[in-house]
Amino acid sequence: MKPPRKNRISGQWSPRPIEMLESPAYRTLSLSAHRVISRIEIELARHGGHDNGRLPVTKQAFIAFGVHNDAVAPAIREAEALGFIRVTERGRGGNSEHRKPNLFRVTFAHGRNSQSEPPMHDWRRIKTIEEAIAVAQAARAAKSRTAVSLGKRTARKNRTRSRKPGLGPVPETRTEKVDFRSRKPGPAGSNSRSRKPGLLSRHLAIASEGCDSSSTPDEPKEPWSTPSVSEVTGPWS
Repeated sequence: MKPPRKNRISGQWSPRPIEMLESPAYRTLSLSAHRVISRIEIELARHGGHDNGRLPVTKQAFIAFGVHNDAVAPAIREAEALGFIRVTERGRGGNSEHRKPNLFRVTFAHGRNSQSEPPMHDWRRIKTIEEAIAVAQAARAAKSRTAVSLGKRTARKNRTRSRKPGLGPVPETRTEKVDFRSRKPGPAGSNSRSRKPGLLSRHLAIASEGCDSSSTPDEPKEPWSTPSVSEVTGPWS
């Protein structure tokens, strides 16, 4: 019985050639493109090394793996343009009955059918760093016309839906138009609304107008002082 090998690797693993790791195309990859390639490699391992070229990976799977929502499509285009993956079949969005993910192939992976279909290593086409940078930038900027038109159509539908009655903004009420900063604080306990003077206040105002303004504090005018005897009896007493 042979003893177990000491350099045996436990668990699943994915080999990458050193030549590929040193290539200009690999050194130019963005972080999102690295994650896209790794996620497709994981899908190949989950299929047991089979179905390379028919590997379904959804957009939500890329997002869950750490790729930003807006970076999924540019990262796929970049990884494919630099020669690490191939999109063998384009998917489509829509309802659950018609939705379909992209199908991918890893160009450098060795699967179960590697003897009949060896790895293609498309990344070898790029020879310099300058060429790799130009290819990656062009791929990230090359948006699909179909996807752009679909996004614009969805945005128009959302704007139309927001204009329907009941879905728009709530109209302003009368209380929202009141500028409380323009109001001056009144005395404590008083109401902020202006009130018309009552009956008692009007009589007090008339009485104050009839008072002599020339009176001084030394000689106060007291209309309520006690009358004299002559004033009470009169000239007929």
